[in-house]
Amino acid sequence: MMGTKERHFAPLINVSLEELVPQDHFYRHLQRTLDLSFVYAFVKETYAGGGRPSIDPVVFFKLQLVMFFEGLRSERQLMRQAADRLSVRWYLGYDLNEALPDHSSLTKIRNRYGD
Repeated sequence: MMGTKERHFAPLINVSLEELVPQDHFYRHLQRTLDLSFVYAFVKETYAGGGRPSIDPVVFFKLQLVMFFEGLRSERQLMRQAADRLSVRWYLGYDLNEALPDHSSLTKIRNRYGD
């Protein structure tokens, strides 16, 4: 008898990206190895003192690294990949219920930093 797979997804309860991303994953290694804290001082002069909070500059640079390592050619592709891959969300520090930055914001940030 041929079986059929029903599509039913239960709500996630008590699930953490920490548990879902393998300990030996490449982005975990990158997180342990590459300290990007210098980025804050590097880009500080490009931000105003007030206004609404921006995307974390370290997140922007992590996204650029993901774009490079994944061989992506556009911010739109990058954000599709980030939305689809748990390991990328983990690397960026975005939980499952958090909205990722919009691709158009990345372009504006890149222009602010001077391509």
